[in-house]
Amino acid sequence: MRALAVAATGVVVVATGATGAVAAPAAAAVPDTAGVRAALQGTVNAGAPGAFAVIRDHGGAETKVSLSVGKADLDGTPINSDLRFRVGSNSKMFAAVLVMQLAEQGRIDLDKPLRDYLPAGTLPEGWTMTGRQVMEHRAGIYDHTNDLLEQAGEETTSAFEARIRHNVYDPAKLVAMSVAHGVQYTPGSRYSYSNTDFVLMGLAVEHLTGRPYAEVLRDAIIDPLDLSRTSFDVPAEEIEGRHVTGYLTNDDRSKPLLDSTEQTASWVWSAGGVVSSARDMDRFLTALMAGSAGGLVSDASLKQMTSVLPTPTAKISYGLGLRQIALSCGNVFGHGGIVQGFQTQSFATPDGRRSVVVFANASNNGAVTQGLMNALEPAFCGKQPAPAAAPRTLTSQGAGGEQQSGVAPRDLLPVVEDTRI
Repeated sequence: MRALAVAATGVVVVATGATGAVAAPAAAAVPDTAGVRAALQGTVNAGAPGAFAVIRDHGGAETKVSLSVGKADLDGTPINSDLRFRVGSNSKMFAAVLVMQLAEQGRIDLDKPLRDYLPAGTLPEGWTMTGRQVMEHRAGIYDHTNDLLEQAGEETTSAFEARIRHNVYDPAKLVAMSVAHGVQYTPGSRYSYSNTDFVLMGLAVEHLTGRPYAEVLRDAIIDPLDLSRTSFDVPAEEIEGRHVTGYLTNDDRSKPLLDSTEQTASWVWSAGGVVSSARDMDRFLTALMAGSAGGLVSDASLKQMTSVLPTPTAKISYGLGLRQIALSCGNVFGHGGIVQGFQTQSFATPDGRRSVVVFANASNNGAVTQGLMNALEPAFCGKQPAPAAAPRTLTSQGAGGEQQSGVAPRDLLPVVEDTRI
């Protein structure tokens, strides 16, 4: 792993469209590529075989900055931002769009109990949480993944092999696991991230349309946007086409990384089962943030999705399937996603003029997640001013357990709750 940490870094800048000066996004700074590259290198130093960032600007001429560090697999293949990967909880944005489309059609009222839009018996009669509260993670619904992942006395890799990789779960059974724990708190009273929330939204999509979730997703989002590298193939285990190999970090860091690429993803279903690419995530986010002009949701729906409430994590707020992060240069919207072996942060400016997708092919490693979060500030806000005082230092644990130090880039963005997957 230490050999991978010194792998060569590649930088590509692509410009298409009109010639001449490139129109910069509103209030967007020139990306600090050195800062982004340093964050990616820190991600690899922390234990990921590889990492990349793709920064795209829209409006006038289109620009793309692609930076990569390390490898797509342990055989030594250089990582490439064109490859496909599992997007994890970024899938929640797709589910949220499908629900908003149904709301626009009058087929679901987000302020009425969600149980009214689900198959009979999915939620108990007395459960009154609304669709809006569920999408905001403020419904008091227990996260069923707690029952599948964190069993006492088992390593994460053992839990993955025993209950995750090959098992095929019925979404209704996942909800039943959650319901068995009862309502966790009064709906609407506080925030608590739950994957079950978006399994429920997926079930609502199926119930209201009478069609499989994958078909609705394809017809409503994937095909209209020509997301040719995006699919929802649960429970197929393989990723078709050229893709990154994902690695699950062993709880015992002295043990090797586990190739976790092949898995059913049924344990998170509509909450985390999408496979995509950096290009497609940019297309999706750009269309979403354009509101009515983007063809996915209306301006009114986008306003609801981006009407965020605070979470217990500093600088992080949450709307309807969208996370807001407060950067030094303003707020950005998107989501993060982690599923065994893969983690992604996908965000865009409110006007959709700039999108940033950062990725690493290792999970179960908080330092890797922190490295990706560190890339967002320089990617969106540009080069930081020279410090007036001596810079703070950051100490983290590397892949082999060794301590590593470096200069902390600005105030670190916190690692958010979906990283536990």
